[in-house]
Amino acid sequence: MVKIKLKSSFTNQKQLALYIILSQDWFKPGFQMATNGATGDQSDPANTIKISVKFNGRSIPVNLSVESTVKDLKSLLQPLTDVLPRGQKLIAKGKILDDEMKFSSLGTYNGVYKIQLIASQGLHQGSGPIKKESPVVSSLRRPTETNTREKQVTVVKSQFERWKLTGVIALSNSDIKVVPQEVWNCGSSVRFIDLNCNSIQDIPEAIGGLSSLQKLFLNSNCIEDESLSWKGLSSLKSLSFLSLSQNLLTTLPSDLGALTTLKELRVANNKLTCLPDEIGLLVNLEVLEANDNRIRTIPSCIGNCKALVEVDLSSNLLVELPETFSNLGNLKALHLHNNGLKSLPMTLLKNCNQLSTLDLHGTEITMDMLREFEGWESFDERRVLKHSKQLAFRVRGASYFDEGADKS
Repeated sequence: MVKIKLKSSFTNQKQLALYIILSQDWFKPGFQMATNGATGDQSDPANTIKISVKFNGRSIPVNLSVESTVKDLKSLLQPLTDVLPRGQKLIAKGKILDDEMKFSSLGTYNGVYKIQLIASQGLHQGSGPIKKESPVVSSLRRPTETNTREKQVTVVKSQFERWKLTGVIALSNSDIKVVPQEVWNCGSSVRFIDLNCNSIQDIPEAIGGLSSLQKLFLNSNCIEDESLSWKGLSSLKSLSFLSLSQNLLTTLPSDLGALTTLKELRVANNKLTCLPDEIGLLVNLEVLEANDNRIRTIPSCIGNCKALVEVDLSSNLLVELPETFSNLGNLKALHLHNNGLKSLPMTLLKNCNQLSTLDLHGTEITMDMLREFEGWESFDERRVLKHSKQLAFRVRGASYFDEGADKS
């Protein structure tokens, strides 16, 4: 039996009932009183709160210490929803929860707290907020009665001779799944190949025989990691432009480092989670386009790519950039919108003294934070000057001056 000494200060039955409930909880086995500023032990059931967050048609279960704040919950939800903390509005019982509120202030509750998450438009990392999982529908065409045979392009002798004479092979939008053998037979005659917008799944080692190839377009196909011969690609010593955007790649192998003549690498809209350390060997690289992937980290050796002029890493899962990014003295444009970035290398604006375009919209970095960086004044002058030149030459869209980051 629990004996409770009643206080004369109780003014109504509700206060008395609450006092009795709390008093009974003090005597439950394993119950510990939480002290101000202490972090609750989540392994202790009496010190843990169960939360169910409803978002985009699904429920996300979360266990937190009772001393955790709403801000802590938002940080946990970021990788689970791809919504930035400042883009999350959490609602419980019709009220918006304040960031600094502790869950201990909600009182005792034996069940599961139900909270709804509403995402602000544009404030997300990656390609957008994670939605309810639905049955996977393959984008690859399934075999049918009319598609049981791989479609081949009939290459007549005159076309083959023209390819060898001009060094240009243009087969984009040709509805092919297999690269014609005649392409590989052209050997060292070929300088330019465009195979964009097909259903090609396999790039064999035979591509290594195109020893004079300078530009290769393979956008919008069905190329996966195991079907792309990097052994063949890495032997192309004249290749300066490689575009593999909108495919099914999940990784770039170390063989990439052998393409030391590469000036432009475009791998946007794939499923990449990282870039290889060997990217630091691409000392002639001027353009890196790797937006709309699932990249979480950038290797520090990126600082060795000092020829870089433009980098697009927008719509990924980046939280920070390596300090070596400040070594990119020729960098003029850096696109980082829709990432989970909370900071930038401290000397980025100071050392990258040609940088005039910086896109940080949809990140945790605001204009007020950006103005605190060393080198801000010089950077601001460069971007204003660039905008003025665009206005003078009537560049399309130049009438709008982009601040480069969200205001708040």
